[in-house]
Parts: sequence; C-alpha cells; structure tokens
Amino acid sequence: MEGLVPLGGVIFIVIFIALFGAFLVWLAANITGTKPVYNPVKYEPYECGIPGIEKKETKISVKYYLTAILFILFDIEIIFMYPWAISFREFIATGEGTFVFVSMMIFIAIFIFGLFWEVKSKALEWD
Repeated sequence: MEGLVPLGGVIFIVIFIALFGAFLVWLAANITGTKPVYNPVKYEPYECGIPGIEKKETKISVKYYLTAILFILFDIEIIFMYPWAISFREFIATGEGTFVFVSMMIFIAIFIFGLFWEVKSKALEWD
C-alpha cells in the first residue's frame, strides 16, 4: 500500500488538470454568448498589406528538408550516448553495468541499422 501513495498524487493532479482544462474550455465557449460566424475572407492568406498568391511549385528541393531531418535524428541519437558514456562507471559500481551496456548495444545496433538503411536508400544522394 505504501507504493501507491506517490501514484495517488499523480493521479489526483492528472484528474484535476483535466477537469480544470475542461472547465476553462466550457467557460470560454459559453461566456461570449454569441456563436462565431464563418467568414471566408478571414481565412485567406494576407501578408504585409499584399494579398497572398498561392504557388503550386516550390523552388526549394525536398532534399534539404530530408537532410535536415536526418541530421536532427542522428544528432539526437549521439546526444543520448554522451550521458551514458559519462555515467557508465557509476552503473558498473552499482552492479547494473551489464544491463546498461546491453541496453546501449541494442540502441547502437538500431542506430547502425538506421544508418545503413539511410545509405542503402540513397537518402543523401543529390541526383
């Protein structure tokens, strides 16, 4: 029963936040007293006093976005490895070194699989 005490506090906070949020949404919807009217002009693009012109084509290659997303993905994976390397000696001292090492090897295997998949699918080639 002692293990449920901290969980009870978390459950209470989650329920309180959900109810309070629902109350605020209800209050915002009912306090105005008028229904919103759909106005198509309000949803048209408008920038710096000039009505926006929608273009069907883009001049920026999708390869830039793909390269940026892949960089962020692999950069974040490397960032996860740094704290592990710093604290690995502490895990060995507490006897959890084997578990943490195996977990990181699985993580690195998934990382290397993703890297090989990226090279094989030619994601970074600019042809």
